[in-house]
Amino acid sequence: MIPSTIKLKSKILPDSPGVYLYFNKEKELLYVGKATSLKRRVGSYFNKAHDSRIEEMVRQIARIDYIETPTVIEALVLEANQIKALSPKYNILQRDDKTFLYLVITNEPYPRPLLIRGHELQKMGVNPFSPKLSGATKKHFQKVFGPYTSSRSLKMALELMRKVIPWSTCKPPEVTGRTKACFNSQIGKCPGVCVGRISKKDYKKYIRQLILFFEGKKARLEKQMEKEMLVASKELRFEEAEVWRRRLMSLIHIKDVALISRDDHELPYQETDPDGLINLEGRIEAYDISNISGTSAVGSMVVFEYGKPAKDKYRKFKIKTVIGANDVAMMEEVMRRRLRRAQVHPNIWPLPEIMVIDGGKPQVNRVQKVLDEMGVFVPVIGLAKGLDRKQDRLVYDRSNEEIRRVATRGKELFQRVRDEAHRFAVKYHRTLRGKTMRPSSKKKKL
Repeated sequence: MIPSTIKLKSKILPDSPGVYLYFNKEKELLYVGKATSLKRRVGSYFNKAHDSRIEEMVRQIARIDYIETPTVIEALVLEANQIKALSPKYNILQRDDKTFLYLVITNEPYPRPLLIRGHELQKMGVNPFSPKLSGATKKHFQKVFGPYTSSRSLKMALELMRKVIPWSTCKPPEVTGRTKACFNSQIGKCPGVCVGRISKKDYKKYIRQLILFFEGKKARLEKQMEKEMLVASKELRFEEAEVWRRRLMSLIHIKDVALISRDDHELPYQETDPDGLINLEGRIEAYDISNISGTSAVGSMVVFEYGKPAKDKYRKFKIKTVIGANDVAMMEEVMRRRLRRAQVHPNIWPLPEIMVIDGGKPQVNRVQKVLDEMGVFVPVIGLAKGLDRKQDRLVYDRSNEEIRRVATRGKELFQRVRDEAHRFAVKYHRTLRGKTMRPSSKKKKL
């Protein structure tokens, strides 16, 4: 129960998404937070035990305001914009021991939405908490959105919006020399920057729409999309009109259930995701190869979710194209087949948070080569076996700060996933070898 001494807007909290604002008796804004259910989230501050910092803040609350939003994703956007605009006391205090995440739109011929940590922005001379961009900042970015208190929610929101407004992280072919469309282009998430399928002018239209959404101007974006649809239809460009109609409907009826399911279980004041950009509770895949001198060669893919095996999602591969004992080439075959299936069945074969490879630098480099060639952006970590588990060596891109941090944090989890991939591969190998060694019961025809 909320104490009767606290003034509550409308004297009731709705059971709907939105943003809540806490004020003290001096009318100073203490804290801004988002909620999938304002009623449950705000109530939890007064119904559960918390650490000393939360209790200190709760004791000061004299007034609670809130802003309802139609969806959780709009609450996420509004929360970040309110924090930047109002600089609430306790949100700002979180900077002392947290590295908030920001969404930036790059300033280049084909702008890209990127996720960057606050301390990385500061190294570039950007003040992430400033609502305005300086002259130096504008050389790098068109827009900087944030801070976002949950990196996982921001990642999911950006991916949800990609179904409405396709965007790209690719460089154009005149820079890369690329001739084959990236993976995301093949499944409709990228408009084809990588192969020159879209002009700068048309692509920047998408980026402006993405900016509108993250500025909290969803209604204005809906009107723009409706206008594009009507103009295309009037000019008899019916296929284009249908594309705009689908995007408009996706925007109006955006499904953010995934955001809700996680947010419902978050504790108050702990919105910052400790796992950063790579969610260690998300889907982690591990791969291993098993064979004897190249015979009965197989590959395995195991999946962990929430730190536990998801055995119904395991997959096994019988090696078809590699002759002889070549584990690196076998790993490449497995990876190509896995990614091709993701292209055809993206819902059945979703991409993971991270891939764990049983092997050292040769295997990791070959997997990375396949990912780059197919335009897939998934972090890769290899585990090279030592004499014991303490000597297992992690192999990854050490220039990537996020992977470096997660590699240290998640080593024990990665070892468990790797061991399970090894067990599953050996089991399949033995089954296959047993079948080839078993004498046939069929009689030879004379």
